[in-house]
Amino acid sequence: MNTIAIIVAAAALIAGALAGFFIGIAYRKKIAEKSIGSAEAEAERIVKEANAQAQAVKKEKIIEAKDEIHKQRTETERELRERRNEVQRLERRITQKEEQLDKKADQLEKKDEILNGKIKAAESKLEEIESIKKSEFEVLERISGLTQEQAKAYIISRLDEQLDHEKAVHIQDAEQKAKDEADNIAKEIISVAIQRCAADQVADATVSVVALPNDDMKGRIIGREGRNVRALEMVTGCDLIIDDTPEAITISSFDPVRREIARLTLEKLVADGRIHPARIEDMYEKSKREVENTIKQTGERALIEAGVNNVHPEIVKLLGRLRYRTSYGQNVLNHSLEVSYLAGLMASELGVDVKSAKRAGLLHDIGKALDHEIEGSHVDLGVEFAKKYKENDNICHAIKAHHGEIEAKTITAILVQAADAISAARPGARREDLQNYIKRLEKIEEIAESFDGVENSFAIQAGREVRIMVNPAKINDDRMVVLAREVAQKIEESMEYPGQIKVHLIRESRAFSYAK
Repeated sequence: MNTIAIIVAAAALIAGALAGFFIGIAYRKKIAEKSIGSAEAEAERIVKEANAQAQAVKKEKIIEAKDEIHKQRTETERELRERRNEVQRLERRITQKEEQLDKKADQLEKKDEILNGKIKAAESKLEEIESIKKSEFEVLERISGLTQEQAKAYIISRLDEQLDHEKAVHIQDAEQKAKDEADNIAKEIISVAIQRCAADQVADATVSVVALPNDDMKGRIIGREGRNVRALEMVTGCDLIIDDTPEAITISSFDPVRREIARLTLEKLVADGRIHPARIEDMYEKSKREVENTIKQTGERALIEAGVNNVHPEIVKLLGRLRYRTSYGQNVLNHSLEVSYLAGLMASELGVDVKSAKRAGLLHDIGKALDHEIEGSHVDLGVEFAKKYKENDNICHAIKAHHGEIEAKTITAILVQAADAISAARPGARREDLQNYIKRLEKIEEIAESFDGVENSFAIQAGREVRIMVNPAKINDDRMVVLAREVAQKIEESMEYPGQIKVHLIRESRAFSYAK
């Protein structure tokens, strides 16, 4: 019973629960339907309001658009009126311009007619003038006795004479001004340099004389069948002259270094007394080392005297070898030192680089220590040697230009040229062969007589001046100035000479008559 009661109670509970579930569903449905109805009514209301607002906005925008269209139309019409007015104004201006142009065209046509008339009148006048000119030329030719071409030639000749006169005046003025300014400065600088530099000059020769204690020593030097003298000549490369000169033997060689080594060798042999081929070779080697040491010391002493430093050792040796070289009897090392002093003194007077000038002056003849061994002029050899041992371009250019083979482009090169000329041209500094001296004088006279109008020329003052006698009928006073300059230029281009050469022209007319 209890079980059945429990089952019945459970069934009752389940039935109640189901009834409550369905009642809840029905209630929620009713509530949902009610909410949906109210939402639809709200949505309909919102739609109606939105439509009303849309209509109002639409009407407002339509009104605004109409206002804007009206405004744009008004503005456009105003611009069109303004453009129309501007076009009308431009049309009026164009019309006025056209009228003005028409008037100007008419005026130009009238002027053209007037000008054409004037041109025709001028042409007729020109024809008349030409005819008059022709007749006048004929009259002038008849009066003067000259044709038109002859008159032109006469006028041109007169013009040439006037131009020669003007050129002569300008040349004289320019030369006088240059001389007044340059001569004083140059003379002052050179005189100061020469006064501050004094050098002794001794003429060297190509032979050396060795004194002997007695004439018996000559036989010992010659040796049995001449073996000793042959050995000496073979080892030293010099000629031994053994003649009747009492107590003396002469050593001859064009290489001064070899000659000096041979002289020392012979003196040592004479002092030692033992003379045979083996001893000769020993003494030669000792003398050679002594001369090489002397060469080095001489080069170093020359650098110290010139105040030049930082020189390559090979250049020092070459400077020492210059002690044994001569040029026209002038010792080359002494000449190089003198050029260095003079270049440095002139550089100090001018306020330019003194060290560079002294260095270039000292090294300008360095090639003379090589030219017996290597082919080429001493200038080219000196430049090559200087470049090899890293001398700067300024020094190399001064060496290259010191004889005028190239144009001097630096102050240093010009100073070395001047110092070289001063050192070589001083009286007594050098000796010159008679043959070369005569050839130089003949060359000067030949150049002078190569010009038209020159009758005679005479080189005087040891070639420092040339006097030229000109034909007075061909050369006038103005032409003389130009001719003197032309002769001087040709001498400069054709010859090499120390110092300067004065060109002196003489023009004179002479008349002779005899009273009987």
